[in-house]
Amino acid sequence: MELLKGVNLTHAYDYTLFENVSLSVGEGESIAILGVSGCGKSTLLHILCTLLKPNSGEVIYGGRSIYELSSDERLKIRRNDFGIIFQSHYLFKGFSSGENIELAAKLTNNAIDDEILKKLQIEHTLKQGVGELSGGQQQRVSIARILCKKPRIIFADEP
Repeated sequence: MELLKGVNLTHAYDYTLFENVSLSVGEGESIAILGVSGCGKSTLLHILCTLLKPNSGEVIYGGRSIYELSSDERLKIRRNDFGIIFQSHYLFKGFSSGENIELAAKLTNNAIDDEILKKLQIEHTLKQGVGELSGGQQQRVSIARILCKKPRIIFADEP
C-alpha cells in the first residue's frame, strides 16, 4: 500500500536544484536518497515532510495532496504521523534528555518506551542536561524522541 508519494517535484533557488522528481514509499518500506553534497537531498526531505513547499509538483499522503491542506492540517500530520530526525539535533537545551523525550511523547499522547531507551543505550542519561551529553548521545536522544511518538513515517537526514 502506498503511504507517501512525491509527483514531479521541482525546486529551485537561483538555479534548479532538482526537477520532476517522483517517488513513492509503501507501508513498511525504507528508501534512501543518495547524492553528492548540495544536490538537494535535505531539500527533498523537507518538501516530503511538509517543512518546505516545492516550486512545482505535489506530495500525496493518505490520498490527499498535502500542500493543498491548511498549515494547521499539515502541522497535525507532522506532529502525529511524521517523525523528523534532522542533521542537527534540535534538543531543548534547558531540559534534561528525559524531558526532551517526554515532551514529544506527551504531544502525541504516547508514553516513553523503555525498550527504545535501552536499544539506544541512553536510559542512564535521562536526568542529564542535553549540554552534558556527547554528540552521539544527543543524536540518540533525538532519535528516541521521534520513536516514542510512534510515527507512521520517519524522515532521517543523515542520522
